[in-house]
Amino acid sequence: MDKGLLGSEGTLFILVYLFSLIGVGVVGLLKSKEKSMSDFYLGGSGFGVGILFLTMYATQYSGNSLIGFAGSAYRNGWFFLVSFTFMIAIVGGYMLYAPKLYRLSVQHRFITIGDYIRHRYEDKFLTYLIVGIGILALSNYMLTNLKAIGYILNYVTGGYIGFTEGIIAMAIIMVVYESLGGMRSVAWTDAIQGVLLLAGVLIIFVVIWLHYGSLSSNEALLLQVKSDFFRLPLLEDKIRWISILIMIFFGISVYPQAIQRIYAAKDSRTLKRSFQLMIIMPLLTTLPLIIIAIIGAAHFPELNKQGSEQIILLMLSKLSSIEGMRYIIILFIAAAIAAIMSTVDSAMLAIASLFTQDIYHQHKPQASQKELTYVGKSFSWLLMAVMVYLAITLPSTIWWLIQIKLELLCQIAPAVMLGVHFKQIKSSSILYGLLFGLGFTLLFLLSSLPNKPLGFHAGVIGLSLNALVIYLHHGLSSKKVLQ
Repeated sequence: MDKGLLGSEGTLFILVYLFSLIGVGVVGLLKSKEKSMSDFYLGGSGFGVGILFLTMYATQYSGNSLIGFAGSAYRNGWFFLVSFTFMIAIVGGYMLYAPKLYRLSVQHRFITIGDYIRHRYEDKFLTYLIVGIGILALSNYMLTNLKAIGYILNYVTGGYIGFTEGIIAMAIIMVVYESLGGMRSVAWTDAIQGVLLLAGVLIIFVVIWLHYGSLSSNEALLLQVKSDFFRLPLLEDKIRWISILIMIFFGISVYPQAIQRIYAAKDSRTLKRSFQLMIIMPLLTTLPLIIIAIIGAAHFPELNKQGSEQIILLMLSKLSSIEGMRYIIILFIAAAIAAIMSTVDSAMLAIASLFTQDIYHQHKPQASQKELTYVGKSFSWLLMAVMVYLAITLPSTIWWLIQIKLELLCQIAPAVMLGVHFKQIKSSSILYGLLFGLGFTLLFLLSSLPNKPLGFHAGVIGLSLNALVIYLHHGLSSKKVLQ
């Protein structure tokens, strides 16, 4: 029986791969040392360079890397090549605060971003607000990727796996292995998925380059079918890319799940080496995907927005008659699914830890570590059930959901980045800045006002107001103290 692009063999391979991840969860459970929050959510803080790098890589490069980036490159033209620098910028964001935060986490045994905020500012409301933003943003992240995985499974199996059935099955697999082994299982599955993603991108890049030609060999065809592809970027384009760069630099680098991985490093040297490896990954992942999409635009010039996000799959499917190409298609699909799973399971683990450690534990401080771990696992199941329901029923575009996530997360960056460097900044300055920035961002996102005032994302302007209010309030507070 034909099962779309995957075929019967490919579908069987994907199913075996997915269910084998539950075995990884079982191994994670067996390797657990104790029933504690630290062991479950940080894997005992003993990840070496290999696992730490791969879990950070797999988490950072989500399904949007394979789908969204390629689609945007197809629609925007050659100057979208600049976007691979966005992913490099994220590592720069990490380096602003991660080394100092890691040392603090070792001293004070942090588990979540809330632990750090509570320790640094000693302000319950500020902590709850930042934890709430993290939960809301990561919920959008889960929703985005669950939708994507439903569409992909339905498309590549020719409808054999329905959109709803695909989401439900994937959700169950992820929540099972996460509940079994916590961060260990998530990090180990991320390592597998990271290898799949990297190998898939590089192999597919070589295959498409050989069969469709290089950028230069497709230049004449591009000029003929998409003459606007080589236009010089306008001022509004430059403003938009600067805005995205700022949003990604400050938003993605403070992902709660990324901060958990910082805490989970074996030592500071391990953390540093992992970041060094991360710097080169945009050249091996994002850049090849963008080049593929630009080449694809020469051969498939009339795709709409939805079609453009399937450009890589379309290019591969047109080569399906070539011997061995079906295996390349299977590899790409496995890589896409792996990328999505690695982001969803990480977001789910981070949300569960935020709820358990920063909300439940604060209201029930006498709770044992065993009880907290049980509550965290139970919450993961409830959370996934809610996210699955919303992913199936809510009509929303993937990119709009991604924007909300980053624009909200931007607002917590000053609390993290400034907090580790400037001990004199008080919680009141951070709180007022956060409220101003968050209020401005939500005003534009949730109203009929344009969500890009002056060409910049509302979250970027909100972040600027956030930082300005912190600076002014801190300065006024310091003067009052001196008087």
